[in-house]
Amino acid sequence: MDLGEFSPLKEYVVDANEALCFKLIEKESDLSDESKSFAPEMTHQIYGENEVVFGYKDLKINLVMASGSLQSFLSYSYSSKVDPVKTDGVKPDDVIDPLIKILAPGSFTENKDEFIKYLSSTKETGFRPMGELLHNFKSKDDETFEVYMCTESTPGFRDYHERLQAWIMFYIDAASFIDFDDENWRYFLLFKKHGSEGGEQHYSIAGYMTVYEYYAYGRTENMKRPRISQMLVLPIYQRKGLGSALLNSVYRYYKKESSVVDITVEDPSDNFVRLRDFVDTQNCMKLDAYAKDKVLAGYSEEMTKAAASELKLCKKQARRVYEIIRLHYTPMKDAAAYKSYKLAVKARLNAPYQKEQAQVEKLKKHLKAEELAAIMMNVTDRDQRIEMLNKQFAELEEHYRKVLEKVAAA
Repeated sequence: MDLGEFSPLKEYVVDANEALCFKLIEKESDLSDESKSFAPEMTHQIYGENEVVFGYKDLKINLVMASGSLQSFLSYSYSSKVDPVKTDGVKPDDVIDPLIKILAPGSFTENKDEFIKYLSSTKETGFRPMGELLHNFKSKDDETFEVYMCTESTPGFRDYHERLQAWIMFYIDAASFIDFDDENWRYFLLFKKHGSEGGEQHYSIAGYMTVYEYYAYGRTENMKRPRISQMLVLPIYQRKGLGSALLNSVYRYYKKESSVVDITVEDPSDNFVRLRDFVDTQNCMKLDAYAKDKVLAGYSEEMTKAAASELKLCKKQARRVYEIIRLHYTPMKDAAAYKSYKLAVKARLNAPYQKEQAQVEKLKKHLKAEELAAIMMNVTDRDQRIEMLNKQFAELEEHYRKVLEKVAAA
């Protein structure tokens, strides 16, 4: 709907990202606790490409979830809304139905009293994580967290996952719900544990990761290559080192499995790339194969094997981490050492171009002039390639330095 810049209805167009508010709560008093609130990163998968809701002034949409069981309470408020009688039949958008479509059936209510009653019921107070406990740890601010692994056959997990997966629509672009019946999926859930041993306890979901166990083609029978698909740490639990802890829990889980070749990642976001590089750099720096003298001598097969056997890293990631660690050990005041580093990284970045050039040289021997000219139109010339290579290196170096700063601060 194009309302036009000066349309009187334009003031009834609301940014859905600003209007929508989430809360994860444990008790009734949390309903009014603004510190429990957090916002979505995106709403286009709910309210459309433009991420707007039409028809209201001062619109506030609330999606409140019980932090353990994820039972939800939906509500919204506004100061005024358009009247179809006065606007040639133009009606306000439906606010709640788009949210209901992504929530599990029976997992929500629009009745506040009903939700408050639920919070004190055993369905919430007695909620306990399901699956296999893999790891427990203390966060930077001394909070206790636990990581559990579930599969499609874990008792009670099907219904819980149906509630949990709604979050990805607000934080993972182009997200889609996965086929839960596929037994190759593994689910790693991160919970905050409240209370003391022997006393009253409560669990709050903090994040989760999904991994698909692919067959490793070209390997011996029954070998597999797990691929990380989705990862989310909810905003109120971010910047506590929990993403690193969750990823390391997954690494530890697969490290003990001899059938796992390596762990890959499906279409990682920029944030996940940063997290993975940080975790992998930390871990590789503890390996003898990545010792300073060996790193400065250049990338080696020893590094590939060590990263695969000790950390289940694929060769591409093992090489990338080598570049990060080599930058760490390269003295910037030593011009020759830094030049050597740049040449090593650029040689790797330039490999596809070199392959392309080799193919062109072969084609020159077999194609007619006009055929070759048509192909050369799509081939990057030398000057363009040098400019592109310098830009790639500069961006990569900036990223690597940020990773190293984070490693140093950890």
